[in-house]
Amino acid sequence: MRKSVFSAVLPLVAGLVFSVGAVAMETESMPMSKTGEMAMQGEMSMQGEKAMQGDMAGHPAMKPGMLDLNMADAATLQKELTGIGKAKAEAIVKYRDTHGPFTSVDELLEINGIGSALLERNRDKLMVK
Repeated sequence: MRKSVFSAVLPLVAGLVFSVGAVAMETESMPMSKTGEMAMQGEMSMQGEKAMQGDMAGHPAMKPGMLDLNMADAATLQKELTGIGKAKAEAIVKYRDTHGPFTSVDELLEINGIGSALLERNRDKLMVK
């Protein structure tokens, strides 16, 4: 019995080892540009997957169409946010330029003219990366 199981498994294992070896030899024999191209395609594919996920792993509350306070310009802030006109949008950008990137959405409360009610109306549209 042992002999028959072993003789049945041995060709499968040998075939697997041969297949892996053949792939390795094929990759090694490719010109450097081809293997580099394959590596880049794999890397780009991984980056594409991350982009499609929108790096949502680090931002569980992030939804498509959210604005990053550290990236949006005044015109976009004015257009996308409720109760934010030209002056407040420019104040947000000026605050960011003066104090550096926002570390949280709540930091908007530091800007003159933005209170908790205005922040809460827009909280689900905003994020900080």
